[in-house]
Amino acid sequence: MTELELHIDVMGRRGEGIAHHQDRTVFVPRALPGEDLRAAGDGDRLRIVAIGTPSPDRVAPFCKHYERCGGCQLQHWREEPYRLWKADLVEQQLAGRGIGTKVSTLIDAHGAGRRRVSIHARRKEGVVTAGFMEARSHVLLDIDRCPILVPALSRAFDIARGLAAKLGDCDVALTATDTGIDASVKAERKVLQQEHAKLASLIADLSLARLSVNGELMGTAATPRLLMGKANVSVPPGGFLQATAEGEAVLAQLVMDGVGRSKQVADLFCGIGPFAFRLAERGKVEAFDNDRAAIAALNAAAKSTPGLKPVIGAVRDLFREPVVANEMKAYDAVVFDPPRAGAEAQARQLAKSKVKTVVAVSCDAASFARDAAILIEGGYRLTKLTAVDQFKWSSHVEVVGVFQR
Repeated sequence: MTELELHIDVMGRRGEGIAHHQDRTVFVPRALPGEDLRAAGDGDRLRIVAIGTPSPDRVAPFCKHYERCGGCQLQHWREEPYRLWKADLVEQQLAGRGIGTKVSTLIDAHGAGRRRVSIHARRKEGVVTAGFMEARSHVLLDIDRCPILVPALSRAFDIARGLAAKLGDCDVALTATDTGIDASVKAERKVLQQEHAKLASLIADLSLARLSVNGELMGTAATPRLLMGKANVSVPPGGFLQATAEGEAVLAQLVMDGVGRSKQVADLFCGIGPFAFRLAERGKVEAFDNDRAAIAALNAAAKSTPGLKPVIGAVRDLFREPVVANEMKAYDAVVFDPPRAGAEAQARQLAKSKVKTVVAVSCDAASFARDAAILIEGGYRLTKLTAVDQFKWSSHVEVVGVFQR
């Protein structure tokens, strides 16, 4: 394997150092701009062999698993240049669409840590391992603890091992809620009916609030719940949540600020209502999502929460059946927070509407930029742009844009 002498020019959008060697562009994970180093590997993605001139911005990672783990990418980079790079990720995507708006601020939303984690667990010859895959490989790295998780998930890997001991190879999604840990497991084998009682006993053994396996509920010790504004919401098994509680609070506040005094708001891709319930403290909210369980949870919480304006949840596939311009006549503002693919079809309908204020939330700068360009072409102005660092030490960044007619 040939070793190359490289100078790292810039940091790429995936959190890898970019260098040029002869007529090749190569990418080096764990490298920093300005470093001179030797790297080796097949293809265009290499590994560091030795660093000759380290960057003054290089710092010691705080996790002992960092060098092998495929999770965090950027624990080795000093905070200030890391933050500038993350804001630039958003601005570059917008510039590529001809939009010159700058990020007003980058908000650190790591808070107490990640409240959700997905763990791979494997059982072989009686030995159970649980952890994350090593970087760019299918090798499972056995992990004792992950320092970026909330304290309530300090037992996460032991829980995963306990489940795999009974179920065999599986993927374990754990969510820390206000009432305990919700475990949603995808097992590679089919779980037989006669096993349900034994699996249900794991709820007490592993101190879980609820356990679901392959979409089937095994048992509940305490319904997993989260407080969203004034509403106490029951979390569906495997339901989507923002990765950190701080991230949810920051994004919700940005949405509230963007909507302002609007009295009738549509919340599109609403999930279980992290924005809807806060918005309903000021005005009526109509909420749409294609997740039936999420909408059921939202409507149930709305009925049991006093002191809110009306909250009406409806099941709707906004990719195939976006809310059209004529349906938006009653809304003072529209909020949308789609999955990573963005909301192109919905943005095109918004561009045709007369809604005064649109607040767009996104977990992908590229799809955000595309949707923003559609809104701007339809007559909106992007008046405020905020980046939110919820997935810290990674290349992922959340974006909130406020658009006004």
